[in-house]
Amino acid sequence: MKILETIFLLVLVAIIMAAGNTVGYKVDFIISLQALGILVVISIVGLLISKIPGLKKLPVILWVSVVAAVASSPIFPYHEIIVSITDQVSLLAVCTPVLAYAGLAIGKDLALFKSISWRIIPVSLAVFSGTFIFAALIAQITLHWEGVI
Repeated sequence: MKILETIFLLVLVAIIMAAGNTVGYKVDFIISLQALGILVVISIVGLLISKIPGLKKLPVILWVSVVAAVASSPIFPYHEIIVSITDQVSLLAVCTPVLAYAGLAIGKDLALFKSISWRIIPVSLAVFSGTFIFAALIAQITLHWEGVI
C-alpha cells in the first residue's frame, strides 16, 4: 500500500475512533481528535522509519511501538503533554475499528479460512488459554509485588 493511502486510512479510522470515543465514553470530540491525531502522527513516523532501506526487514508495528514508547518516556521533552492528551482515548474505542477490519479481512479470505478447517480450533484454544493463563499470572505477580493483594 502506498504511503499516502495509508495516511488517508489512518486519518479516516482516527475520525471513526474519535466518534466512538465521544459516543461511548463521553469525551469531547475535539479532544478525541487531538489525542488520535497524536496517535496518527506516531503511526506515520513509525511507518516512515520502516521504509528506510536497512530497516525494511522489521515489521511496521515494531517501529510504531518504539516511536510510541520513546514519545511517552521521560527522555522525550513533551512526554507529559502527549501522555495527558492521549490518556483521553479509551482502549475499546481504538480496538473496535481494528477488530472490525480484522473481521472483514478474514471474510475476504474465506477460501483460505476454509482450507485451515478444524485445525484452527486446537490452535486457537491453545493461544486463548495461554494468553489468559499468562496474563493472569503476570497480573498476580505484579499485584502481589505492589502489595495490592
